[in-house]
Amino acid sequence: MDSFKNLVNNLTTFPRNLSSSWSKSRTHSTIILLVTIALFFFFSASDTSPTTTTNTTNLTSGLHSATTLISSLPSMLSSNTHLVYNSSGTCSVTAKGQVCHQNVSEIGEVGNDISSCDIFDGQWIADGSGPLYLPGSCPFIDDSFNCFNNGRTDSGYLKLRWKPHGCHIPRFDGLKMLEMLRGKRVVFVGDSLNRNMWESLVCALRASLYNKSRVFEASGRRQFRTQGFYSFRFKDYRCSIDFIKSPFLVQEWKIADKAGTRRETLRLDMIQGSSRKYHDADIIIFNTGHWWTHQKTYKGNNYFQEGNHVYTRLEVADAYTRALKTWAQWVDSHVNPSRTRVFFRGYSASHFKGGQWQSGGNCDGETEPITNETHLAPYPWMMSILESVIAEMKTPVFYLNVTRMTDYRKDGHPSIFRPAKVHNTGRNTGMIQDCSHWCLPGVPDTWNELLFATLLTSHHSALN
Repeated sequence: MDSFKNLVNNLTTFPRNLSSSWSKSRTHSTIILLVTIALFFFFSASDTSPTTTTNTTNLTSGLHSATTLISSLPSMLSSNTHLVYNSSGTCSVTAKGQVCHQNVSEIGEVGNDISSCDIFDGQWIADGSGPLYLPGSCPFIDDSFNCFNNGRTDSGYLKLRWKPHGCHIPRFDGLKMLEMLRGKRVVFVGDSLNRNMWESLVCALRASLYNKSRVFEASGRRQFRTQGFYSFRFKDYRCSIDFIKSPFLVQEWKIADKAGTRRETLRLDMIQGSSRKYHDADIIIFNTGHWWTHQKTYKGNNYFQEGNHVYTRLEVADAYTRALKTWAQWVDSHVNPSRTRVFFRGYSASHFKGGQWQSGGNCDGETEPITNETHLAPYPWMMSILESVIAEMKTPVFYLNVTRMTDYRKDGHPSIFRPAKVHNTGRNTGMIQDCSHWCLPGVPDTWNELLFATLLTSHHSALN
């Protein structure tokens, strides 16, 4: 009789235990399967066992074993498909990207295990699933990035997906990401390439919503252009995705020479003043790079300043190192890593042929990515400096190393598909081409897909 009571108790509590271990969608079918198996053994045992008590004992024992098995199944099945990490791990920076060794604290679905995989080492493959949002569908894309509206008709550049070697990254899920960002603030800080990524994320998240009117601009374009700040709010999720213009991360400055003429300098020892607007954000994504290649910056004559001293001549690599160290010191001093996750997006490759952007450089007619790796550019000196600076920081910085993956994509730039009114020359091969920024939808969507994958693997520690 006691065995029978134990059997009843097991049958009563088993579905509840099972439901807590597995999702409800799987529970029902699993219960039916296991009860069927249990009954089979029960009736089989009744043919050979001498007493009902023995039969009941066998069935009770079988249910205990089945419950134990089911409780262990999620971890067994998820060994290569579910991983989320806590903040007790350590990270190291390599030329390929950031490698983290962390302890498992919670289970979260992310496709395949990407913890031991360099997601920035891979290749572009044909993909028929299409872009994260349709060309021309997002009203928030800058005219300069909206290649579809500017007359680009080929679509091959939208049918490629990044595939890391050795693992799979999950497809971007806007609703899942919005749920992770509920009540949070994400801020992109940097140059117009970060604006490229920011607009991509806003459009990809917006595309996942049924009621798109629940996404609104928190500031007007005029304010954005004059103050370098722009924000979108996702009302139902109480989160914002912001962009703050800071092309050098350090402060652009003006100083008066002996004749009283004010001229521009760059304060290598001072973080840009807008930093007070975002130091307590939940996620900050920094970048800087392209403006350090411009002529005035690259020459470094009477331009770089520290304190009251303006260097007559300072090599750009030295200036860049000092600026990044200023940024790193500010992050270590002002950002609380228990609240804020810090990312740094690496250098995004350009593909000018025949000169730079201001001297006849072009990339129009490119509709296929680079397939021969010998045609890729050398690894940028700026990123080697960045990696050495990040390695010395006490604040964990997650390095989105997109340099190599973007170097393949000579087909993804706006080239001549820009607003004709910008140069009053019409849309022709003689206009100044854009071979630095990216069409949207396009390559920056993949950056956000990798950001999404990274957040999925660590959302317990990063977002809660």
